[in-house]
Amino acid sequence: MNFEESDEERMFREAVRDFAQRYVAPVWQDYDRNHEIPRDLIKKMAEMQLWAPTVSEEYGGAGLSWVMACIAAEELARADLSIALPVMYLVEASWAAIFDMYGTHEAKSEILPRVTKGDLFFGIATTEPTGGSDLVNSTKTIIKPKGDNFVVNGEKVYISGVRESEKYGGVYFTLAKEDPKGDHKAFTAFILPLNLGDGLHPGITTTLFEDMGRMGVSTGGFNIEDVEIPKHYIIGERGRGFYYAMMGFSAARCLIAATCLGAAEGAFDIGVEYVKQRKQFGRPLAAFEGIMFEAVDSWMALEADRGLTYKSAWLMDKVYREKDPNYTALDVAKFTAAAKYRAPHDALDIITRAMTWHGAFGYTKECPLEASYRGVRSYTIGAEGGAHIMKIVMGREIFGKEYLPYRQKGQFD
Repeated sequence: MNFEESDEERMFREAVRDFAQRYVAPVWQDYDRNHEIPRDLIKKMAEMQLWAPTVSEEYGGAGLSWVMACIAAEELARADLSIALPVMYLVEASWAAIFDMYGTHEAKSEILPRVTKGDLFFGIATTEPTGGSDLVNSTKTIIKPKGDNFVVNGEKVYISGVRESEKYGGVYFTLAKEDPKGDHKAFTAFILPLNLGDGLHPGITTTLFEDMGRMGVSTGGFNIEDVEIPKHYIIGERGRGFYYAMMGFSAARCLIAATCLGAAEGAFDIGVEYVKQRKQFGRPLAAFEGIMFEAVDSWMALEADRGLTYKSAWLMDKVYREKDPNYTALDVAKFTAAAKYRAPHDALDIITRAMTWHGAFGYTKECPLEASYRGVRSYTIGAEGGAHIMKIVMGREIFGKEYLPYRQKGQFD
């Protein structure tokens, strides 16, 4: 058992930290107010091979391991406490990688080099108005073959990057059913071209929502009406889209945990430095046990979350990169769900404590911690699986799938 990073990982962390502190830290509060990450920052990310870096080198990526992808997410979030840029990073790193694994060479050659250059946003669109986590029952979007093409009809909501895709270009990993009454084996995954650089795809109309946090990246939705896509945009085998999506969710959950870990570390560092300097009743705030013990609780949570996050990334590499037969996708699902549950909740607690230490200043827009609170809160609610769903995933692996609450139907009555 070795808790040290390799020389390559350590050098990579230093490089990403230097980049993030130099180019991200000075501007994130500006784009939190302006609601748009500067294009030149995205292009700088791409030049550093930090835009969809998990994509293979053949298509312009860096072929990063999931451990290294987590390192980048952590360091970006330490620099951007609003976590807007890390959100865009983790969405692309997760879902472009799944497309790279299972997409056709023709589609990947067309799309991925533009993604890794920062010219196209690569997103995920599975949530629909009738529900998010219950994909099997809530998905109403339909895909049907039509000659050499496929036709898609439906609606997707609460999707990251809609404004950016409409303005600059973007594509989405999307799920639809070929049989509207079918189960999880009725799903087909495909690339939905929202905008390939020449305007919205015919048949697509967009809408935007205003989130409470992560203001630098948009959230929206789109209607899909008789949209035709070529057959080479189909990802993997028809009828196995559900499984590809589950793999993508595991990847995203791992990177979400790393993002929340980084934001919490940044907030913790700010809070600790403040209470060491701020004096009340003739003593630094850090000298009061009430403050010191809260800081200790925060530190312990950070250490626990770091271990859980990087174990989930290690398992991702074992299963999906090394094909190690000693571990399975269910091991990955269990640990990524645990990391995705714990890291955001602990981060919210850590940020809240640090805000409280700042007194009235902590409740102002001038304090950088309030943006971090707003951003991290999103991942305690939903995004890549709600909090309670994460517990169901873990419970399934602890007790067995026969104990899933939605499968009971009176069997224990």
